[in-house]
Order: sequence, then C-alpha cells, then structure tokens
Amino acid sequence: MGGGCPAYSPMSDNRLMMEPSKEFVFNYKGFYFAVNTTPEHVASLENFEIKDSDIFIATYPKSGTVWTQNILSLIIHEGHRNGTEDMETMDRIPWVEYNIKNIDFANLPLPRVFATHLPYYLTPRDLRNKKGRVIYVTRNPKDVLVSYYHFSKFMVTLEKIPDFNLFMERFLAGKVLASAWFDHVSGWYNHAKDFNILFLTYEEMKKDLRSAVLKICNFIGKKLSEEEIESVVRQATFENMQKDPRANYENMPDDIAIKGKGKFLRKGTVGDWKNTMTVAQSERFDEVLKEKIQTLPIKFTWDMSSEM
Repeated sequence: MGGGCPAYSPMSDNRLMMEPSKEFVFNYKGFYFAVNTTPEHVASLENFEIKDSDIFIATYPKSGTVWTQNILSLIIHEGHRNGTEDMETMDRIPWVEYNIKNIDFANLPLPRVFATHLPYYLTPRDLRNKKGRVIYVTRNPKDVLVSYYHFSKFMVTLEKIPDFNLFMERFLAGKVLASAWFDHVSGWYNHAKDFNILFLTYEEMKKDLRSAVLKICNFIGKKLSEEEIESVVRQATFENMQKDPRANYENMPDDIAIKGKGKFLRKGTVGDWKNTMTVAQSERFDEVLKEKIQTLPIKFTWDMSSEM
C-alpha cells in the first residue's frame, strides 16, 4: 500500500487547520453546503412540491452520483440511449440544492429526476412522506475519501487541501462539504421507512451492472425491452461513460472546474484507496469508523477480492 504519502501524523491538535474555509462552505442546520447555493434556497426545499413521478438520486459525494445520473438518463430517455439527443447531464438531472443554471424545476418534463447530496432531514417534506422515489447509492468510504481528495484538486468550488493526512482528518471529522460520511449514510438508512427508497451500492453496480439496471427499472416502473436493457448496460459501463463528455461533465463552466486538471469520472475502481492510503492511514481510518460501519446494514466491499 501507499502512494508516496508523507509519514502519518494526526492533525487534530491543530484546530484551525481542521475548520473548513468560509470562502467555500457554509453550515446550515449542521450540514456543510457549497457557497454556490444559499441558506434561503436550502430552506425553501422543505416545502418543495414533489410530484408522484419524481425521482431523486441521493448520495454522499463521490459515491457514484454521476454514474447513477447517467444510468437513469439512459433508462428514461430513449433519445439519450440512441444518440438523437445531445443534452448535458446537469440539464437533464439538475441538483436540487445547487440550481446553478436557474432551471425552472416546476416546468421540467416528467418524470423529473434530481440529484442531491442532502441529508435525509433537509429533503422536501413530501419526499419524507413517501411521495416520489429516492435511489440512495453508497460506496465504501475509503474509496470515497480518496476520490474526494483527487476531486477537490480540480474543482474550483472546493477548498484545496494538498496534504492528504489533513484531508483525511477533516473527512473523518465531517469538516468537508456534505459533512460526515457516516452521518449521511446512517441517517438515510435509519429513516428508510419515511421514504419510498431503493438502496444500491457502488460496488454491486460495478460487479453486476445489468442487475442494478433491472432493479432501477423495476423501482421506477419503467419497462424496457431486452434490447434496450442491453443498450443501457453497454453505454453505462464506467469505461464508456468516461468517453462521453455529457456523462463526464466535461463542459463544466470555468468557475466550477479547472479544465485539464482532472475528471468527474476518474478511475471508477473498487479498492483504489490502497494506492493512496498508507497502512497507518488505513488503520487510523478503521480506528475512527470501523465500529460505526459495522452498525450499518451494508456489507461493504473494500476491494474486488475481499469483503469486510
């Protein structure tokens, strides 16, 4: 293990370095949001009117959001599948809390599909009363951490933390955009009965994409022919998505992402954390999260050859 990281040293003694910069995030009801939204907009979502056909993709960052957006887009929109419509993923499946393009959500074609990193308690009230549908995707948190670290290097909207040790300590303390990974995941699982919800894991999607596509089709009530299912599965492989500018968010504005510095879809592998985290860092991570993780009703796959 280890990608040449400096020797591990906990940063908890340096409180100032642990606090996220107000230049990049604000705290609303215990949750960190990026500054390209406002507390007023987030507060307004409580009363956001949900239609029965609405679908929300809910995730903690770097857990397979863009991949799931693309899969849903391929399932729902024949034009995306057969290449007759060239539409950006963000236009087709906007972020409900980050409406950076000022889309009129009320006039989106049905079914409306939204992406969100919201914790369960800040989602629209209607959604918490089982109106609409939620697809919640989790990923093993070591891969989430490493992916998030690389992602922050090229996103203008995220604070740059070049020291991986410090980034890991902030991640473990929930001092990053979207706050604590464990709180996010356990919150959604513990309140599953409030939602009409399908839980998927990134690793099961990697292992058996066809099965995941069928689960999603069944959950949203979309009937596809065998031929259409094969087309969705083929186009939604990580490798094919990486080649698709729409799927890979390659046309992001310059004030959001630095061109040429990285990709939304970087590697998409399971177990890539081993290429970045040292043994000591992995042990520190386990020390903080292992017991908590064992309380979740999820069997995490830490790499494709072993399960924890």
